Amino acid sequence: MRRLYRKKALSLVKELDAFPKVPESYVETTASGGTVSLIAFTAMALLAFFEFFVYRDTWMKYEYEVDKDFSSKLRINIDITVAMKCQHVGADILDLAETMITSNGIQYEPVVFELTPEQKLWHRTLLLIQNRLREEHSLQEVLYKSVLKGAPTALPPREVATSEPLGACRIHGHVYVNKVAGNFHITVGKPIHHPRGHAHIAAFVSHDTYNFSHRIDHFSFGEEIPGIINPLDGTEKVTTNNNHMFQYFITVVPTKLHTSKVSADTHQFSVTERERVINHAAGSHGVSGIFMKYDTSSLMVTVSEQHMPLWQFLVRLCGIIGGIFSTTGMIHGFVGFCFDIVCCRFKLGTYKPKEVGLPDAYVRPHADPLLTDNHVQQE
Repeated sequence: MRRLYRKKALSLVKELDAFPKVPESYVETTASGGTVSLIAFTAMALLAFFEFFVYRDTWMKYEYEVDKDFSSKLRINIDITVAMKCQHVGADILDLAETMITSNGIQYEPVVFELTPEQKLWHRTLLLIQNRLREEHSLQEVLYKSVLKGAPTALPPREVATSEPLGACRIHGHVYVNKVAGNFHITVGKPIHHPRGHAHIAAFVSHDTYNFSHRIDHFSFGEEIPGIINPLDGTEKVTTNNNHMFQYFITVVPTKLHTSKVSADTHQFSVTERERVINHAAGSHGVSGIFMKYDTSSLMVTVSEQHMPLWQFLVRLCGIIGGIFSTTGMIHGFVGFCFDIVCCRFKLGTYKPKEVGLPDAYVRPHADPLLTDNHVQQE
């Protein structure tokens, strides 16, 4: 009984065969069919090869939502070089609530403002990348994918000690502030605290030493991620006027970055620059210095790296192979059909019936005597 059931099951499966086998004796191969098959197999291999690179590639997905985290602190990363001595300048942060943020994490380092040839090359390269980022916004995705591969955007140190006087001050470090609007500024004199706010002791600094030419080697918000270039990185401003005021208006957007290499909470920002000369007689009031006024956005951006799943790659690969195979078969059949019609029309004259003459051997031999007898009787 089991064998009988097996035979019935096998016969049923055979009836459902969608790929019947044709004996080789019934298969006819042609040169045109072989040529088309060669072209089809070549196209399949090329498209499958390119599809594999598409499968390996990734893309960035952007999602937007309301930022509900208002209690956490915002980290500001600073690396700015000012063309004044460190004892003449001071940096601090004042937020919207008139709260002076302690600047214990900020360090003052005497340096030379002029760069070495290696540092100038690095700076020119950074400016070139910044210009390309402003023109091609899609390059930012390349930076997101390549994080932790490139080096940090910090200025490389001097390889050889210099004998030039250290007339500039490098202000670098990080500080944590509240997630409210604030003002980070560098101006003349060291900051001091007092009940009504804050002040800078500038009385003992000569006005002739004022020079707020500066270079921003790095300025960012949130966690530092090597390889990410921020809008102000590489900015350099040089002035010859002692009463110059530089202003940067910054809008900070909280950003969560999730890639195959890193997962971090950072911040993107956009900036608007403005500079002017302080001239009280002309109505241009203010204080000489560098002022960075920032504000946080209420929206948060989540940037995640997406990858094509394996099943989708297999489906696309099957579609490529099946589509090329079916399309080339239909094109070959249609071209062959048209070729046969054209050839048959040109060959119609060769198939017309012709009159066939009989040989002399098949002529009846008594025909001549009959004709001879009739001729005699008439005479």
